[in-house]
Amino acid sequence: MTTNDPMTINDNAATVSERGLGGKAIPGHLIINPSPEGQNAKWFVVHTYSGHEARVAETLRQRVATLGQTDKVFEVFIPTQDKIHIKHGKKYSVKEKIFPGYLLIKMIVDDDSWLVVRTTQGITGFVGLGSKPTPLSPAEVDAIMQFATLGAPKFKTNYSVSEAVKITDGPFNDFLGSVESIDEEHGKLRVLVSIFGRETPVELDFLQVKKI
Repeated sequence: MTTNDPMTINDNAATVSERGLGGKAIPGHLIINPSPEGQNAKWFVVHTYSGHEARVAETLRQRVATLGQTDKVFEVFIPTQDKIHIKHGKKYSVKEKIFPGYLLIKMIVDDDSWLVVRTTQGITGFVGLGSKPTPLSPAEVDAIMQFATLGAPKFKTNYSVSEAVKITDGPFNDFLGSVESIDEEHGKLRVLVSIFGRETPVELDFLQVKKI
């Protein structure tokens, strides 16, 4: 066993901020120790308190180093994706967790490594069948990694289909309508507006409407 702390950071990984961190951002992908070739390391999923994923990841990193498990616990990953939020008529780019309440851990599971992870404050258990941790398949890992590295930011909206809205900009300013469809990828809404006694669909930017 070793108590050194050889952690590195994936330069392409997003940082994650949470309340209670004092403004500190935690890397979303902590490489505690690159897993050696030939090692039977697999990715596992653990439950955490939602909203505490970054703090739990940092606590786990410290415990793994202190308790000499860097030869069995190699990486901790918080999948995130870029989202654009609309607030007070302005756009804000944020990192949003894809799976709130979960962490991905690359590790070799034995009694010692299981105990270190399972008893880390904020971790409530492994995901698996019964009491046995179940590793993710390579296809599941690839899908999650690809989803987390999609380049184009997605819009985050608080609107829902059939919701009543008021148009605040453009030729239909001050018209009332209802949301027919939502395009989060492009930040657009399709709104049904009553024109000349009939409902007509109008495509609008998220910034051109507000909730009633």
